[in-house]
Amino acid sequence: MKKIAVCFTHYGEDIIEKLNTELIEKGLEPAEAYVLRDAEVINKGFVRITLSIADWTASVFQPENALIFVGAAGIAVRAISGLPKDKLSDCPVIVIDDNGQFVIPILSGHAGGANKLAFILSECLGAIPVITTSTDVNDSFSVDTFAAEKRLNIVNRDGIKKVSAKAVENKKITLSIKDYPPKEMVDVIVADETDAEYSLLLKPKKYTVGLGMKKDKEREAVEQFFLDTLKKCDIDVSDIYALCTIDVKEDETAIISLRDKYRIPVLAFDKDLLEKAEGDFDASDFVKSTVGVDNVCERSAALGAGAGAQLILKKQARDGMTIAIAKRSQNSGVI
Repeated sequence: MKKIAVCFTHYGEDIIEKLNTELIEKGLEPAEAYVLRDAEVINKGFVRITLSIADWTASVFQPENALIFVGAAGIAVRAISGLPKDKLSDCPVIVIDDNGQFVIPILSGHAGGANKLAFILSECLGAIPVITTSTDVNDSFSVDTFAAEKRLNIVNRDGIKKVSAKAVENKKITLSIKDYPPKEMVDVIVADETDAEYSLLLKPKKYTVGLGMKKDKEREAVEQFFLDTLKKCDIDVSDIYALCTIDVKEDETAIISLRDKYRIPVLAFDKDLLEKAEGDFDASDFVKSTVGVDNVCERSAALGAGAGAQLILKKQARDGMTIAIAKRSQNSGVI
């Protein structure tokens, strides 16, 4: 996820510079740095914002971005006004004060990962993370975090509040998994379909998408190919368990963009592991001479889907890109 930081004073610039120095030392990507102030001179590496803060925020308020406001919380609240639409896909937003004392996630703490990012940023700055989500401050079970970490689709969103309310009140949360239907109503069921009574249904994501491409392929082209293929197969992007490829391609800008925008993890395999994938694959001598294995998209999709997987879409090619889709076995582990 791309981190985008904005500040409004020279104190804020210093905070962002310190933050980026620490992030780099930890082997993490630094934040893109922006500043909105009237000073003639701004710190090196910063981009001056010429739009209003509201218009600028609207231009970067995307699921693949994490916005970091260094300044007053009120500025951030006004800047994002009207932009949040869906707690499961909204852009994570964090506020840091001008002295770097407090790091406060104010939007998408669970699904967007703002809470986790706040802990990372606070460690970089020696600051205090100010977490306000009820399940966290009460050290309770967070069902939306559980769903995100286990790659489960939330079917009925109203159930999140019901389960979270019980957790905060320190009441027992009951959970049933797949082939073990409950005899009475439970709080959470993890299953594809069920006739049982529940407060919240979590469905395992069914598909893996294998991707291959020429070096530095345009991210717009790869995204369109990805979306067109899913549409052709009548698969919703929310049902993708993982993007799969060979290790030498996992840092391609196009793959990183898909990962961040759609919040789908990337599984990357080395050529030796790909060669061990079982199945009937479309072999290419050119691909083998380039990356060391005769097929990337089909083999990686099959490996990512796990034992018993079914390759439901064999290799499709378009303008230097390849894609394949595998369906995970119903016996695949769901948690």
